[in-house]
Amino acid sequence: MNTPATTSGVAPRAQFYHIVSAIYQEGAMGAQLNIKSEDAYRLASRLSELTGENLTTVVTKALRTELDREERLREKAALEEKLWTIAGQIKANMPPDVTSEHNWLYDDETGLPV
Repeated sequence: MNTPATTSGVAPRAQFYHIVSAIYQEGAMGAQLNIKSEDAYRLASRLSELTGENLTTVVTKALRTELDREERLREKAALEEKLWTIAGQIKANMPPDVTSEHNWLYDDETGLPV
């Protein structure tokens, strides 16, 4: 998307952000996040319209949701790795003649437990 340039050669939105950053020096408003993506701005604005929440709230919620999802994926992968390690240790310490066959528990004729 082309943003029209002003006589100074700087896009209006860029001028706005430059002015805002000049007014609010680092630390004056707390932490700052400046995302220079039209798509991100459009998505956040649309979500803000739908929910009635301000841009800061919708961006914070979206980031929290994505962070939670990523952390759950990593926790799941770590748990899976631990379980495979435990399974490997169990297998390594089992006698060689142990199998998963359980036919000896059931009667051949009736299929009922012995």
